[in-house]
Amino acid sequence: MQNHDEFPLKDDVIYLNHAAVSPWPQRTVKAVQRFAEENGYQGSLNYLRWLETEQQLRDQFRLLLNAPSSDDIALVKNTSEALSFVAYGLTWSSGDNIVTSNQEFPSNRIVWESLAPQGVELRQADLDAEDSPEDALFALVDERTRLIAISSVQYANGLRMDLARIGEFCRHHGILFCVDAIQSIGAVQFDVQAIQADFVAADGHKWMMGPEGLGLFYCRPELRDKLKLTQFGWHMVEAVGNFDQLEWQAASSARRFECGSPNMLGIHALEASISLLLETGMEQVEALVLEHSRLLIERLSAMGMVVVTPPKAARHAGIVSFSAPGRETSALFQQLLNNG
Repeated sequence: MQNHDEFPLKDDVIYLNHAAVSPWPQRTVKAVQRFAEENGYQGSLNYLRWLETEQQLRDQFRLLLNAPSSDDIALVKNTSEALSFVAYGLTWSSGDNIVTSNQEFPSNRIVWESLAPQGVELRQADLDAEDSPEDALFALVDERTRLIAISSVQYANGLRMDLARIGEFCRHHGILFCVDAIQSIGAVQFDVQAIQADFVAADGHKWMMGPEGLGLFYCRPELRDKLKLTQFGWHMVEAVGNFDQLEWQAASSARRFECGSPNMLGIHALEASISLLLETGMEQVEALVLEHSRLLIERLSAMGMVVVTPPKAARHAGIVSFSAPGRETSALFQQLLNNG
């Protein structure tokens, strides 16, 4: 990203694991150090300033997602928590179904499978069964389909979905659209309005280069009060901070999904990381990520590796998957690990 001072990785490390857990930029390391020292010497003396950083993070998320308002975004522990808000916030009827794919990370599968006792069927499309992955999803939709839940980029092979096409289909058929965007946000440009997403969930520790334990949940404003709340506490009320008020109501903003104390350490870290993305510009970040993916695919193919990631450039994001003919994957992994 131009400024290599932000990533002074050891000379014997070539880091290609952002799709799992990213290294932090130096500004993030320093932000965590400052926050820790402040806590150690002053405690919460500057808590009001911490709240300003929290709001800055919400504003950054709004920019990254092109959300209408920062009020549309909740700060959550992880993707699974956010998806659970959707699964257990919606009212289901026996016979309803959800359409997803057969390539999803467990976070975007188990939560929907857990609705089976309510009579909700999970339909998993074979993304290789039709001319396009989107057509494979659409083929499983019927009049009882309530939701399409899909990862923006498939974790195993790096397949980038055409989210705008799926969003248009959902809008036309009156189906809710939920996106696990953990492998997109921070790697490629993302626009919740353009794709007409109803719900978006993503952790911050991959391409957003933040710590584990903090992510985002976007909920389309028209749907906020349609989701039953499943967690309650002091932080999710409208009059937050007014501890003497006995009568309460849930916040009108997405803060209604944040039941308790915020992860202030994570907030300071992730705010610093995202500032680098926004300073660089997601258009440039995406161009660099795609160029690196293209180069990796080209070099791996030249080496005789079997590239699993789809060949079309429009299907690429930050993940490149391959296998080595005649090599055990575990042994290859260990060799790569040993060599940094």
